[in-house]
Amino acid sequence: FSELENGMATIIKVFHKYSGQNCTLRKADLKALINNEMNHFIKKIKDKKILNQLFTDLDQNRDLEIDFKEFVALIAMVTSACHDIF
Repeated sequence: FSELENGMATIIKVFHKYSGQNCTLRKADLKALINNEMNHFIKKIKDKKILNQLFTDLDQNRDLEIDFKEFVALIAMVTSACHDIF
């Protein structure tokens, strides 16, 4: 695999690590994923209001779960925001 393909595979693996058998993230799952896996790019989520707002923004279909497509939107936003760091 190329470096980019390895990165893509890692994104998929990390999503499934936190999403379980349903392949969706609930609020607690999303918080754990961000706090454990993205803590150098996103400030740790401690405030419930911030978590609720982020979750609402990501949950495009309003099913109260974040599916992989919705999760990829978060990855794209954070990657784009952090682009200048690199």
